[in-house]
Amino acid sequence: MASFSTEDFVGNGRLKELLPKLLDHGWDDVPTLKAMNSDDMDDIGMTRPQKDALEIRSYLHDRALMQYGDQLEASGKSLAELLSLSNTDLSSLYPMKRGHIARFMDRKQHNPPSRINSIYTKSENSSQKLENTTRNSRKNSFGSDINVEQSLASFKIKEGHIFKGVVASVPAEPRACGCVQPPPVVENVAPYSTIENISVQKLVPEYKIGIERLIKTKSPPMKVSELWRDKPAIFVCIRRPGCIMCRAEAHQLYSKKPIFDALGVQLFAVLHEHIESEVNDFWPKYWGGVVLYDEGQGFFKALGGGKLLKENFVSGFLFNPRAIANYKRAKATGLEMNFKGEGETKGGLFVVGRGKSGIAYQFIERNFGDWAPPSEVVEICTRIQHVQPESVKTLKEDEEEE
Repeated sequence: MASFSTEDFVGNGRLKELLPKLLDHGWDDVPTLKAMNSDDMDDIGMTRPQKDALEIRSYLHDRALMQYGDQLEASGKSLAELLSLSNTDLSSLYPMKRGHIARFMDRKQHNPPSRINSIYTKSENSSQKLENTTRNSRKNSFGSDINVEQSLASFKIKEGHIFKGVVASVPAEPRACGCVQPPPVVENVAPYSTIENISVQKLVPEYKIGIERLIKTKSPPMKVSELWRDKPAIFVCIRRPGCIMCRAEAHQLYSKKPIFDALGVQLFAVLHEHIESEVNDFWPKYWGGVVLYDEGQGFFKALGGGKLLKENFVSGFLFNPRAIANYKRAKATGLEMNFKGEGETKGGLFVVGRGKSGIAYQFIERNFGDWAPPSEVVEICTRIQHVQPESVKTLKEDEEEE
């Protein structure tokens, strides 16, 4: 998994000189930049080498191989030509490590849903964005048509899937041969009143090209409900920003930003502890969205039904096979990690509808490193897209009536 810093993405190659023009045309973050189609590239006058550079760097970004970006781009070859090279050529010419070669040659890792075509201007509303992204299609380097409907369909709940409802968590497993019992989790969605008046502080804004140089003063505390007054929002409650499992969760969710943009859904990361160096390491490398500080831990208490969900390292990790599997999954991404900060307070995820619609979905990190299934998150966001707050009923009430 690679950095969401646009400067890191373009490197020292042909796209660097395009940064001012990309910013002027609204191509100001990595997920959106990766979603450009050929018409978009022609619109800003990209040359053939620049188009090849964007395709190469998007491919490398999907595979956390950005360290080879400048070298592969400087070769003058297209992505198709690079993929036709032998392992020996990749090793001797660039030079690429053995494990990285395998990752580079594995085309199955390519993730079209994160690269939605037909990008929109900032003046368009969410319904216009979805209509425009649906109407146009693009060809990727492997010749397949991709549009937003197919992108959303790839996350559609498949037939036979047991939908966990508005409150979700991964099932508990026996620990230490049954000698250690997993902590209980709440079964009901948190009341809207438990999160409505939470006070948060914006630590960093949504990342855009060059924005790092502008961050000098912190925002004053604000009532969190102001954030979803006009648009629904996803709040990812991060247990510890230096944790490799938390970083991997944040990265995989933010990489789908074009999908949530098309659905008109905002993305926020929530921290319960403010360590400035950790925020700087976390943003924008692993998360390019707004980062909030919840000093009173209101979101984290709401996940636990009014109290914090906490578990120590021994029972929660060493004796928990699911947590160990989660760690291995995150470790395989090649992300860095550290042990700074408090890591026993468990996190989760909320999807909150606009206005006073309430909490549409709540995921609880029962085991260290549990992620909310992307298919469920996208499904919920699709359901609430056109819901009006004046007449809204929770999804749970709708399902009960059915």
